[in-house]
Amino acid sequence: MGIRVSHLTKHFGSFLAVDDVSLEIPSGDLVAFLGPSGGGKSTILRIIAGLETADSGSVFFDEENADHLHARARGVGFVFQHYALFRHMTVMQNIAFGLRVRGANHTQQTARVQELLALMGLRGLEERYPSQLSGGQRQRVALARALAPEPKVLLLDEPFGAVDAKVREDLRHWLRRLHDEVHLTSIFVTHDQEEAFSVADRVIIINKGRVEQAGSPEEILDQPTTEFVARFIGEANVYQATVQNGIAHVGALPVSAPGITDGTQATLVIRLYDLKFWRDDNGMATVVRTMTLGDRIKVEATIDGAGTIFSQFPRRSSLLKGIEPGVRIHIEVTMARAYPSG
Repeated sequence: MGIRVSHLTKHFGSFLAVDDVSLEIPSGDLVAFLGPSGGGKSTILRIIAGLETADSGSVFFDEENADHLHARARGVGFVFQHYALFRHMTVMQNIAFGLRVRGANHTQQTARVQELLALMGLRGLEERYPSQLSGGQRQRVALARALAPEPKVLLLDEPFGAVDAKVREDLRHWLRRLHDEVHLTSIFVTHDQEEAFSVADRVIIINKGRVEQAGSPEEILDQPTTEFVARFIGEANVYQATVQNGIAHVGALPVSAPGITDGTQATLVIRLYDLKFWRDDNGMATVVRTMTLGDRIKVEATIDGAGTIFSQFPRRSSLLKGIEPGVRIHIEVTMARAYPSG
């Protein structure tokens, strides 16, 4: 089922949480709402689910207006960050809860629960209570419970935020595999960039209640349309500089700034992997330190007349030869994004 959101606005008192948001999610897509905490992601999700009421604007499911529908009538499965399982119910009873509410008979309940236990890898845990499960198992039960009534849309609000890093990584892969099997239109909220890019078909960047950009992970990474997106996605160096003849000078480092009017101030965003460092006694910068980050090496240097710059290389990159604290280096910017300041 496709989802369309049209001109949503929502205040909490004087705080504008959602500011004239419009977006579309094609049927069968797995989409991430990505952005900083407090940016409005969860509020938009809850309005789509019918758990919050917008001040203005509308939600459409397959072009049918859903504004008048109660949350129970929208055909939405919702998964919360903290599981929201019934502690006094077993795994089987938790999964069957929505089916019982909808009046499914015992045979129907049993068949659907058994199907989901197999799909979620929960066989053998049927009679356990939530307190007897790991965090990852609890979240899989929560997902099974949301899927039991066969919803048309699955909505997940920070679904893996309450588990540790290793379990979170496993659950990401598991969610992607699950989606590829059931092809259910799904939206998940996250502030974790790696999570969004590794799981979603499309990513929608939300900040201060507005949509900054929507696109594939590759489009978001390689073609950021706003300064915020360029700063927010991935690690980057950010500088202010005046442009002359299409070039901005960050101290001794020249940076191409196409599309910026000469004589104006620009914000330059340079990703760590869009730089080359190599040892050069007559270079423009001095290495401060190197940091080993698993299979990558992060290098911190100081540009003459401008301050700190960071770059990152594969651990065995030939460009790292001779790179050590105190040596002089030359820097080449392979790509920079430039945005008019102000």
